[in-house]
Amino acid sequence: MNCATSWLTNYKMAEYRGTLLHQEPLAKYTSWRIGGPAKSYYRPIDNQDLVSFLRGLPADEPLLWLGLGSNLLINDSGFNGTVIHTQKMAAEVKLLDQVTVYVDAGVPCAKVAKFAGKNYLVGAEWFAGIPGTMGGALAMNAGAFGGETWQHVEVVGVVDRYGKVTERSPDEYTISYRSTVGPSLDEWFLYAHLRFTPVRDADPQYTKTVKQLLNRRNTTQPIGLPSCGSVFRNPPGKYAAELIEASKLKGMRVGDAEVSSKHANFIINVGDAKAVEVKELIDAIQRRVMDDHGVALQPEVKFIGF
Repeated sequence: MNCATSWLTNYKMAEYRGTLLHQEPLAKYTSWRIGGPAKSYYRPIDNQDLVSFLRGLPADEPLLWLGLGSNLLINDSGFNGTVIHTQKMAAEVKLLDQVTVYVDAGVPCAKVAKFAGKNYLVGAEWFAGIPGTMGGALAMNAGAFGGETWQHVEVVGVVDRYGKVTERSPDEYTISYRSTVGPSLDEWFLYAHLRFTPVRDADPQYTKTVKQLLNRRNTTQPIGLPSCGSVFRNPPGKYAAELIEASKLKGMRVGDAEVSSKHANFIINVGDAKAVEVKELIDAIQRRVMDDHGVALQPEVKFIGF
């Protein structure tokens, strides 16, 4: 047993309340259903438990945070560190005042859209089109149908690898299209305060719009098949899916990784795709689009272990 694992075993006996596993396969926690084992895997119960766990970790322990596991490609060799999985943490969404919503990082974005509508707030409709959690949405400034996450942020709570919790304002971050750069690389989002527009009465159009966006997502994207969501960012003034489709790459396969015939900016796992197959397909798409259109596609996907 290595030193890190020995320490974690001792810590389990003394401190934490969550679930600790070793050599846990990560494929079942990612939306691509791909990923090798984590040296250690921890599922905290709540934010307090998470902070307690972090305060005991060795300072040099590599960390990987998982929510719903979208926009993430983990190598088949796995992750040689500790994975913190927040999906099943106690996650709260509540009103702070008439216009402000408190959202824990583990809350699914679609739940935020529905909660806002039920509480006479508008402007959150587009969150229904985001397949991840609020933590992931904050980390990449997720957006859909013309909306972006940080347009609504008033304050965020973050925790560093030592378990120190800090509140930060948006002006401490550099925010751009599908990118959030903060003052430290060793901080992760715990919660956010989001501001929306109040209305006097329940707006039937809001609920209708949320349903329309969900339906649009279901009809234009390969929902129900393992994917990561959009693979590439849209280049300025263009759509990645249109460029990929124009290069006649729909249906292109490497092993069990396939460019979706329904939406060209999706790569689906049609069987038992390996991470290296997905990565090879991503590289091939980038080369073809560059050759055909002179456009360098930038992945939204975060690569782990490559």
